[in-house]
Amino acid sequence: MTLTEQVRDERPPAARPEHPLGSEPAAAQRQFIPWVTLALMTTASVANLRPAPSMALYGLAAVFLYLLPAVVFLLPTALVSAELASGWTGGVYRWVSEGLSKPLGFLAVWCQFAMTIAYYPSLLAYVAGTFAYVVDPRLADNGLYVALVIVVVYWSGVLVSTRGTRAVAGLSSIGLVIGTLLPGIVLVVLGLVFLGQGNPSAAPMDGGHVLPPWTGVASLVLIVGNFLSYAGMEMNGVHVSSLRAPGKQFPRAMALATGLVLLIFILPALAVSWVMPGEDLSLTAGVMQAFQGFFDHFGVGWLTKVTGVLLVAAALGGMLTWLAGPSRGLLLVARQEGYLPPALQKLNRHGVPRNILVAQGALTTVIALLYAFLPDVSSAYWIFSVITTQLYLVVYLLMFAAVVRLRRLHPDRPRGFRVPAVRLVAGVGFASSLAAMCIGFVPPEQFGGQPLWRYLLIVGGGLLTIGFLAPLAFLAFRKPHWVAGARGSAQDARGARNTSSA
Repeated sequence: MTLTEQVRDERPPAARPEHPLGSEPAAAQRQFIPWVTLALMTTASVANLRPAPSMALYGLAAVFLYLLPAVVFLLPTALVSAELASGWTGGVYRWVSEGLSKPLGFLAVWCQFAMTIAYYPSLLAYVAGTFAYVVDPRLADNGLYVALVIVVVYWSGVLVSTRGTRAVAGLSSIGLVIGTLLPGIVLVVLGLVFLGQGNPSAAPMDGGHVLPPWTGVASLVLIVGNFLSYAGMEMNGVHVSSLRAPGKQFPRAMALATGLVLLIFILPALAVSWVMPGEDLSLTAGVMQAFQGFFDHFGVGWLTKVTGVLLVAAALGGMLTWLAGPSRGLLLVARQEGYLPPALQKLNRHGVPRNILVAQGALTTVIALLYAFLPDVSSAYWIFSVITTQLYLVVYLLMFAAVVRLRRLHPDRPRGFRVPAVRLVAGVGFASSLAAMCIGFVPPEQFGGQPLWRYLLIVGGGLLTIGFLAPLAFLAFRKPHWVAGARGSAQDARGARNTSSA
């Protein structure tokens, strides 16, 4: 299907007929997937090793700090997105625009795209810290080096993405297998062998450290990062209609996926805490610090460089996936409703929104340069991770509100899956997302030496400017000819007039 055909298919429901659930062609009804497959797909789209260092700071308490957002955020997100996806095609824009309003729908899809502007610098800072262990570990804390890596790697990713989705799919799938699953298993096994030899854990592992120490709100701020770690569950809700018995199988798939995601997040974080003292842990290079500590202990230090290459491959695969996804989703909505000027709607010969990627890259480059000026790379990494989380939480706040209103407005609409006690589930998700957003404005205690005004200015300014002022500006200055169909009609009319004159 071409991009033009996709745009046509995304017309509002009044403009195109929809097959009610159960009336699709027979061939489509026979295309089922096992619920275990859906669980594995969900796990692959969410779990990774990047958050391990930030939670390793808490040692055994990392278990609690992962379980809490899983219960109050991960599960509500999975359940709500399943109901929305099984009742309305078109993703978060369709859900929010029909449940709340079209401008809020644009805000949701914009924030889903805009979070990548802050996400890429934090992700690529992790890449820079990891790759430093392949070249020179001292570079991991060098802000100028980190900034250069972010700029070079991002624009290289744009070059790959502009060649179409086939190139992206191959690289991202390879990166997932060799750069996440394999290193994660190795890290945990090494940690268990390390402890089994009688070596003491760098972090206390006794019952007195199950809960994080309470020294005020700042002591729990790092939990906010886990909300971003779990982001993406809504993407797999679109597959709920591919299950034979969605009402029974989808909860099973989400239960299995949640368990696997928790294992992939918790066990590597604990393994890092076993070998790396919290005061020496880098948030960008902590995973590599742990691998180096384990490999040096077992006399195979040369494997550190090999592992670094694998982790970089996984991170780059994830970046390419995000480059190909949110920008395309924003483009489809922009062409349909005219939310972006024509210059940002142009496609290259591979059907990729190159101008959107270039504009995004300009902002990413500016943000990346801040790494060269902020005194601590770990502080910069945390700040941009928080901005990313704040922007994405806007999407979830709107999604939780939309599902409640859609249940009231369209109670009889066919849905493949219905959330039990939807008001309670959505209410818990909304409240936890709002709480996480508020806590994100409190700097963590690990960065207490930094000026508070600088932290608030960057986090608050980033959320306000990128998340709200930019989409409001597009809405305020929107022109009728920005709609793709209107431009096509105008061009046809001009062509007819020119033919007539001739």
